[in-house]
Amino acid sequence: MLVPEAPRQDDSPAIDLKDPIVAALLAWLVPGLGHWYQGRRAKAILFFVCIMGLFGYGVVLGGGSRVDQSGNKRFLGYGRAVYLSMHSDDLRLYYISQIGVGLPAFPALFQAYQMNHNRAVIWSGFMAPPRPVEVGFNDPNKDQPTAHDLNYLLNRTFELATIFTAVAGLLNVLVIYDAFAGPVVMQPPAKKEEEEPA
Repeated sequence: MLVPEAPRQDDSPAIDLKDPIVAALLAWLVPGLGHWYQGRRAKAILFFVCIMGLFGYGVVLGGGSRVDQSGNKRFLGYGRAVYLSMHSDDLRLYYISQIGVGLPAFPALFQAYQMNHNRAVIWSGFMAPPRPVEVGFNDPNKDQPTAHDLNYLLNRTFELATIFTAVAGLLNVLVIYDAFAGPVVMQPPAKKEEEEPA
């Protein structure tokens, strides 16, 4: 039975990667945008839908309305699992992974800046860090939930939302690398020369 030979690298069509640094930057800003820039549209759509779908699901899962300890329905806002906090009691290292999705994680930087400068958060607390337990009377964010509130009210969904958004950021790191370096081309195995009997 004859097996066709694998195509040589010379036979495969060349892909114009354009400027790889620009492609990598675009792929970081919006998942799949670097591939769109390179003309690899199918990959761009696939990466955007998968990564942003995972990130978006985590954002929605990490918020909403919940019933608090006194039985009152409480709206927490969305995106609570994506936040930047540098406080020693709530150091948030997950954000290092979450920022891998680029622009969709930027509201967390703005909200952290607002809270660190004693300004009120906006967008109903979307991606805002939890407030410290002890706040002053004039604190504009005294109605925001604490880290304890988020873990209690969101329970398992808070951790799942954190994992989903962090995995989306890490997956986009692979997409960024693919936009920078291009697709992997497999080399066919070298033929072994048949040894002639002596």
